Amino acid sequence: MHFIVLSVVCSVVVSVLLKLAPRHGVDVRQAIAGNYLVAVLLTVAWLDPHPSLLELPVAHPAWRVLVALGVLLPSMFVVLAYSVRRVGVVVTDAAQRLSLLLPLLAAFTLFDEAFSWRKGAGMAMGLVAIACIVLRKRDSGTRAGSPGGWAWPLIVFAGMGAIDILFKRVAQLTGVPFADVLLATFVLAFVLAMLAIVGLYASGRAHWHWRNAGGAVLLGTFNFGNILFYVQAHRHLAHDPALVFSAMNIGVIVLATLVGVWWLGERIGRLNWAGLALAVAAVLVLATA
Repeated sequence: MHFIVLSVVCSVVVSVLLKLAPRHGVDVRQAIAGNYLVAVLLTVAWLDPHPSLLELPVAHPAWRVLVALGVLLPSMFVVLAYSVRRVGVVVTDAAQRLSLLLPLLAAFTLFDEAFSWRKGAGMAMGLVAIACIVLRKRDSGTRAGSPGGWAWPLIVFAGMGAIDILFKRVAQLTGVPFADVLLATFVLAFVLAMLAIVGLYASGRAHWHWRNAGGAVLLGTFNFGNILFYVQAHRHLAHDPALVFSAMNIGVIVLATLVGVWWLGERIGRLNWAGLALAVAAVLVLATA
């Protein structure tokens, strides 16, 4: 469970950094692109990967996972940044964690996990808890309820659910060290993100500043930690993907809500607090299932 806790903390820090970046003059787009270079360097330094993927045929499942993650990761980072700025940390993380529905369906269909009533009860409690947070925020008259405001959270829901499933597939790959897949994923994501940045520079819509490099280092460090610990959680709890999916998502929404309220000044109400209490209870049920 300690891998899940570490991944939760890193994930929330990433959301906070995306929220605070514009206030400090950081171009989020450039920070996102640079964060993947930082992730590449950390992968090489910590995990000692080898280019074994280059020896695999193009039809190998690892390549499909790699390409999908390489495209989705930078794309969803940009979506997260816009969503955090538009509707706030609480709603964005609620939408991100409500995407739990997609990997949970996958856990019992694609990954053959055995279902139990205790697991079902814990997951149902978690989903209700997250829904309470989302609904309360939407009804409070914040920007989330403005026209078009929910487009970003909906994209977050679909994209992050797909990424969760793909990272479970990374943990399941045999014959290819997961460090190699992570390195290749980060390299591809960096290349695609940099192509977008080059286009922004060419059109005069982006300018360099050292603050962007600092933002990239911070973002890349915690993003790397989030992904590394999340994959490790799936590897160490290989027979309980639903537990990892649920505990991770519920943990993030609880911590993100507390940070949003007590540090960033985001407002929540009674239903939201009830959802937090229910989320804690859901984690306890799942942990003992």
